[in-house]
Amino acid sequence: MTATATLPRTQDLSEGALGVALLHIERGDLASARKTLAQAVAGGVSAGGNASLFHGALALEFVLSRAGCADRDVRDAVDRVVAAQLAAARRRQARGALPHLAEFDLIRGLTGLGALLLTRDSASPLLEEVLDYLVSLCRPVRIQGRKLPGWWSDAGPADEEMPGGHGNNGVAHGIAGPLAVLSLAARHDVQVPGQHDAIEVVARWLDRYGCCYWITRDQLSDPEPPTLQVARPSWCYGELGIARTRQLAAIALNDPARQLAAEDTVVRVLADPARLDRVTDASLCHGWAGLLTVARVVADDSPDPDRYTPLIEDLTNRLAADLDRLSRPGFMEGRAGAQLALDGTNTTGWARALLIT
Repeated sequence: MTATATLPRTQDLSEGALGVALLHIERGDLASARKTLAQAVAGGVSAGGNASLFHGALALEFVLSRAGCADRDVRDAVDRVVAAQLAAARRRQARGALPHLAEFDLIRGLTGLGALLLTRDSASPLLEEVLDYLVSLCRPVRIQGRKLPGWWSDAGPADEEMPGGHGNNGVAHGIAGPLAVLSLAARHDVQVPGQHDAIEVVARWLDRYGCCYWITRDQLSDPEPPTLQVARPSWCYGELGIARTRQLAAIALNDPARQLAAEDTVVRVLADPARLDRVTDASLCHGWAGLLTVARVVADDSPDPDRYTPLIEDLTNRLAADLDRLSRPGFMEGRAGAQLALDGTNTTGWARALLIT
């Protein structure tokens, strides 16, 4: 793949030059990676309030780390961003207010910051602070006399008003992201008080509600679980990405029955033509590349990986057929990410940006 067109939002990991650099680094083409990185930082790099795993200094550290060359200055800038976002979250909690998704999600918030800190060679004290925050997010809160999950939010992922609020379940913007960080941290022997209980709380929530993109207050009041609906089974939202986080939680909890249930969900979803018919492109975010990448890591952690072989072959063929139809060059919704998935390697750990490894 070549990326000759001018890339928008260059310091953006999702669709800018930083995301394209991941493909070059994974393929060992460091000359092209250096050129693309120079383009990415030509206009400066944000270390302000809009910095996140997918934008600015944190995105730059993630990409440079894939090549083993993130320097101290970049990490120091990242640490300042993490400290500032933790302080803002603590102030919000002290006010007794509900969180905005951008405070804690993977794309913009502290889940993404935790995901980045997990990729460092040595444990950071800031990682434990992020884990403490994510544990606190999993404790119930009482708002206007009503007991709600600590991650309940009044606004949706596009900042739209959600009357009565909602409990977002997605990996990209919802509680599945924090669950993945807590579970992966446990896998790396990084533990804070309450982490095991927090994993259990969210795992139970997703066991009941993980078939939905999000849960409304009315659904929360219903004694019966929501009806399973046919929806797009994407990484960002949908049963497949959520099933991977449930599998990670089950491994962290040493719960074989829960792990099997999560893995059965993956097989059921990927064998369902009605669900696959709702996939409309080849992208990592919500297309064939994301499904293929998730299916591979689920199989890697399964005691019965062979059951996924025909599913992975089918997804590979679908991705190969649709990849050239992607009009964007970038990582999450473009050709670079789709090509990474089709190449099928993860030598540099690029897939850790998706919180699936």
